[in-house]
Amino acid sequence: MRIKNRVSSLAAITAATALALAACSGGSDDGNGGEEGGGSGDGGDVSVTFLPKNLGNPYFDASSEGGENALEEIGGTFAEVGPSEATPDAQVSYINTLTQQQVGAIAVSANDPTAICDALVEAKDAGVKVVTFDSDTNSECRDLFINQADADGIARAQIDLIADQIGGSGEIAILSAAANATNQNTWIEKMEEYAADEYPDLDIVEIAYGDDEDQMSFDKTAALLQSHSDLKGIVSPTTVGMAAAARYLSTSEYKGEVYLTGLGTPNQLREYIEDGTVEAFALWNPEELGYLTAYASAALINGEITGEEGDTFTAGDLGEYTVQEDSVVVLGDPYVFDADNIDEFDF
Repeated sequence: MRIKNRVSSLAAITAATALALAACSGGSDDGNGGEEGGGSGDGGDVSVTFLPKNLGNPYFDASSEGGENALEEIGGTFAEVGPSEATPDAQVSYINTLTQQQVGAIAVSANDPTAICDALVEAKDAGVKVVTFDSDTNSECRDLFINQADADGIARAQIDLIADQIGGSGEIAILSAAANATNQNTWIEKMEEYAADEYPDLDIVEIAYGDDEDQMSFDKTAALLQSHSDLKGIVSPTTVGMAAAARYLSTSEYKGEVYLTGLGTPNQLREYIEDGTVEAFALWNPEELGYLTAYASAALINGEITGEEGDTFTAGDLGEYTVQEDSVVVLGDPYVFDADNIDEFDF
């Protein structure tokens, strides 16, 4: 089964500016990565600090670029802070500092669903708006979750792609990020369920974890191939893992024999599409995810929404969004990139 590209998203994605894949920051830093000054609910300064899983990750560099662009449009203040490694408790000290500084909102991609919850609840109690994006916490720990795409849609896209590439049957493995990453674990669970229902001849033989680190993901790819001699495909639902796996396969004896798909960015994977290592992969636009996150954060700060189901707000060029059950806002469906369209994109 071949997935069709989400045509409705094409115009929005191609309109996105080229991303400067470098860590973004703004405002006055306190030395622990925080920005002085806060946001108010009466239309005052709108300050939003992005706290990704880790810094130096091209995916989060892209989402922060979108957040910064949105806050420039709004007239607010953007900052980015974060740990160098995506470990469960690495974000807690940053949350505590931002709470003390009374920033308007913290936009965080959680490394763990529970490890940062106490700190986030303290932030909320102190009047700071808490928005998760990309990877959620427990719902009581935040005001909103900006979901990049519906979990079922992400799972279907990746399983359909690998099934199409390997002919619907055979052994596949999953190369994930950190074992505690809430989004990865949700997608993997959905992938397993969908594969069992729709592709009974697909056998997921191992789930490996590269911790969203390039070298570890590269090494895990090698280990998967050495451990499973009949492996026909790898699915990596993380941009770091996908790029690292592609780099390994591109110079190995497995190129053209073992298929690779998952989630990645065009700029990371263009050379591997062109040299035949990768046939197709999926992703939303991470700049749009950050852009939507910033607008949602501003709407909370200014009292336009409270995070209740049915709330609506306008997110700049992306248009109007509605808050769904459990205070979730969904960006849209995944988009499939392949040799026919990858040169249309620059992010």
